[in-house]
Amino acid sequence: MNTYLEKFNDTIENTFYAKLPENEQTFIKEKSLQLKFSYQELKQIIDIARDLSMWHEKNILEIFPDHNQKKVVFTRLRKAYEDIRDKPNSYKNFELKNIPQEQKYTFTTETKEGFGLGLCPVASEKTRCCNLLTLDAVESCGFDCSYCSIQSFYNQNTITFDSGFADKLLNLNLDQNKTYHIGTGQSSDSLMWGNREGILDSLFRFARENPNVILEFKTKSDNIKHFLENDVPTNILCTYSLNTQTIIDNEEHLTASLNKRVKAARKLADKGVKVGFHFHPIVEYENYLEEYKEVYDKLINEFKVGEVALISFGTLTFIKPVIKQLREREFRTKITQIPHVNASGKTSYPDATKVEMFKHAYESFKPWHKDVFFYLCMEEHSMWAKTFGYEYSTNNDFERAMLASYANKLDMEFLL
Repeated sequence: MNTYLEKFNDTIENTFYAKLPENEQTFIKEKSLQLKFSYQELKQIIDIARDLSMWHEKNILEIFPDHNQKKVVFTRLRKAYEDIRDKPNSYKNFELKNIPQEQKYTFTTETKEGFGLGLCPVASEKTRCCNLLTLDAVESCGFDCSYCSIQSFYNQNTITFDSGFADKLLNLNLDQNKTYHIGTGQSSDSLMWGNREGILDSLFRFARENPNVILEFKTKSDNIKHFLENDVPTNILCTYSLNTQTIIDNEEHLTASLNKRVKAARKLADKGVKVGFHFHPIVEYENYLEEYKEVYDKLINEFKVGEVALISFGTLTFIKPVIKQLREREFRTKITQIPHVNASGKTSYPDATKVEMFKHAYESFKPWHKDVFFYLCMEEHSMWAKTFGYEYSTNNDFERAMLASYANKLDMEFLL
């Protein structure tokens, strides 16, 4: 008994055991001493308990099998857990916990080494990728989306601006005989900070001085004051990451509502700014297809095809550090309550679910197929054929098709 107790105490040191309610800690300890779970089994049981609490589902006491054989108990426990995890999520009785009503930030301005122009951080030969270049104008995001990987790389409450950003933009040497697609919404939201530290002024000037650059601002904000009050370069795209209000309410904390995002996009389109929409992640839950269809129809009804440059689709993908980060937080989310399968080194939904969500989304926009560029983000090559009915042979072919379409929509010369 003492030997196993020492093993138990050693095992729980690097787990989420201490974050569990006291009754669950006591229960797991008693069952472990009784059944002598292995190191890996005990760690998995603790993760199961943590996930159930995070998902606001039955707790581990309620699903723990009544049996005296360790292998039977563990197998049945895993099965009960997986049944809960793999069923379509429901937000009907889901209650949020410890979600801030407003975010408090610490703003810092630092001199950054080098320049934050690089490939999209999720670019991979394993998936069909558009070769987007990114500008890290700001580090960390003030929104609190449950699924966001930014929280794995930056301190969420510290927003960092590069004091040399404007000068670095001026000194950036680009090939004037090539078309570039550069995005600013990878390490932070593109618009939520407005023109703080002169960021938008610098980017507008950069766009004007480099007419061969397609500069994309990606946002979940409705902060478009600077765009409405100033002349916007014609080679700028403003794209909105959209979701159903169910997901916005429960998983995209502190962001603008669906209606506010769409109204902001409408105002920009009225000003002549070309817009686009990203549905990433599309999340499976009860009646999700019907709710997403309402959003798709809303866009078709409120925008003309000539105002919209792009529509993209994607879904939840996870790396282990993000799942660990989510389990560390004292909050509730159903984002990790999905049947995790391998997806090019990450985990995501099974292909059948992806085909359902992406095919439904693409077919919902049928009136726009000929005049708007549609694409899948971070998906394997074969997923395109299964959902769009066509695919690109290489990432370069994808990039060329995207840039040609955007350039045409923005009335730019295509130089690639």
